[in-house]
Amino acid sequence: MKTYQTIETGIDNRVLTIRLNRPDKHNAFNETMLQELNDIYTMVRTADEVCCVVMRGNGKSFCAGVDLNWMKDVAKNSFEKNYSESLYLAECFYTIYTCPKPTIAVAHGSVLGGANGLVSACDMAYCSDDAVFSLSEVKIGIVPACISPYVIKRIGEYGARELMLTGRRISGKEAERYGLVNRSLPAAEVDAAVEAIIAQLRSSGPAAVSHCKTLIDKVCNTLSLHEAIEFTATMIAEIRASEEGQEGMNAFLEKRKPGWVKE
Repeated sequence: MKTYQTIETGIDNRVLTIRLNRPDKHNAFNETMLQELNDIYTMVRTADEVCCVVMRGNGKSFCAGVDLNWMKDVAKNSFEKNYSESLYLAECFYTIYTCPKPTIAVAHGSVLGGANGLVSACDMAYCSDDAVFSLSEVKIGIVPACISPYVIKRIGEYGARELMLTGRRISGKEAERYGLVNRSLPAAEVDAAVEAIIAQLRSSGPAAVSHCKTLIDKVCNTLSLHEAIEFTATMIAEIRASEEGQEGMNAFLEKRKPGWVKE
């Protein structure tokens, strides 16, 4: 595993944990952090030893969004330089969103601005009740552009209109009601809830989970209902005949655990 400047990584029992590690800046991201997140989420695509990815933040906050000092410096550059920086930001969220492994965000403390893109690009998100979320870009005269595809997918158009236009702060429980996170829990209960989800992922077929992510992406983002007929029928036919599909069905009929489940 590589060593990074702004994130910490470690694998334990097939779980890759990524910790945003600029605690003195409340884990606000800069160009280096974006590059390192893009690198690790690209690497994990082909890491057979990893069954899922968990992203957390060190220190008092999950992430305070974009580092304003970095943004201020970028804003002095030409439109072309600004565009290239913004494009890299958008591509980082897309890399997380399209990761073939299940991805989980675990948020606490401040979750501001672009941090909501990190949360929303993950498959699942959990937070502590005392977490504070805000799509705060309008408060400093900008817009949540690069994160908007993922936030709007999570909370819908009109929830996004309220939170993006007002920039108001909401609690973890409110974030749960909006659908920005799957669950908000007392801080002492978050880790147990996340571990329960990871246990479910470990017991699922690794290839099936990856295919499920492709299935959801295609059905939600690219296929018409008519196009989905051919795509879905082909997918299930191929997977039923696959080695993992055969093992899973045989294990069920034989009342045993499939081979991918580690004791």
